[in-house]
Amino acid sequence: MKIRLAKYLADHGLCSRRAASRLIDEGRVLVNHRPANHIDHVDADDLILVDEQPFAAITEKHYLLYHKPVGIDCNLNPEKADSLYHLLQQFPMRLFPVGRLDKDSCGLVLLTNDGELAQRLLHPDFYHEKTYQVTVDKALTTQALEQLASGVSWTVGPHSYQSRPCQVTQLSSDRFEIVLTQGLNRQIRYMCRTQGFKVLQLKRIQLAEFNLADLAEGCFQTVSLSAD
Repeated sequence: MKIRLAKYLADHGLCSRRAASRLIDEGRVLVNHRPANHIDHVDADDLILVDEQPFAAITEKHYLLYHKPVGIDCNLNPEKADSLYHLLQQFPMRLFPVGRLDKDSCGLVLLTNDGELAQRLLHPDFYHEKTYQVTVDKALTTQALEQLASGVSWTVGPHSYQSRPCQVTQLSSDRFEIVLTQGLNRQIRYMCRTQGFKVLQLKRIQLAEFNLADLAEGCFQTVSLSAD
């Protein structure tokens, strides 16, 4: 049965469905020798080219945890020396990151070729929890922590954003742990800014069922999915 192109690319290991849609928008995908569009429905009998290369569907799904250090860019750009792309070339299978961290943050990144899982983890409707430890530039107050927990709003250019209510636990005078169920761009940094704080260190320690645990910085670990 033919399915939408972005879903087909994600389900067969190219990237997340969101990233597949971007590739289509950018004109980097061809279907049967013509530029693809979002309403295309395809199956294994169709010829699909991505960046002028034939797309080969995966036969096995893989899951790796990566403890990303500060300074690594999760955007897979081969032209940038600090891109995660170069580290992924050591693996024989195609992998992409789920739950990106910005270059100034560290911690858990899931690497996989399972586009269906990526869709579930990234889409806010599924409310998957992501846990972070945050260090800020001055002493925390009870009022600020309560405000972060109840939800705050901010603007970036012409766009306005609102955070969902979340769990916030103080760890020390200038550190706290926060559990989010959404993944807006640089969300925690913007949330802290609304309360007058600057983030000095941001570390993700958990993404849904995947936990950083004692994985050393810069290292990878193969994992399997739980039965449920």
